[in-house]
Amino acid sequence: QVQLVESGGGLVQAGGSLKLSCAASGSMLFSIGVMAWYRQAPGKQRELVARAPRSASTNYADSVKGRFTISRDNAKNTVYLQMSSLKPEDTADYYCYAEIATAGSNWRAQAYWGQGTQVTVSS
Repeated sequence: QVQLVESGGGLVQAGGSLKLSCAASGSMLFSIGVMAWYRQAPGKQRELVARAPRSASTNYADSVKGRFTISRDNAKNTVYLQMSSLKPEDTADYYCYAEIATAGSNWRAQAYWGQGTQVTVSS
């Protein structure tokens, strides 16, 4: 009963920047653990881009390290992905991921996925 809604995708030229957002919402009380961003390019498997535990160090794929920054606002139940120095190879559908516990699930963490937001980087 929790939804992850992504926004911020679009078309950008190489070297440009985009900021993705993912907000969790639901009708019942919930608690969010780790949040992350994945991406899937055409013809390729989904890969982890960045990961942000609630209160721990973040992790990045080597391909985006130094260019992307993941952050979260726990009060807003939102995770962000600031993408800079974008390259054509960053073109993909970007998916938000979160582990969420709810009263309805007896506070057992469950995996949630957003529907994806498309990022296209032109050369």
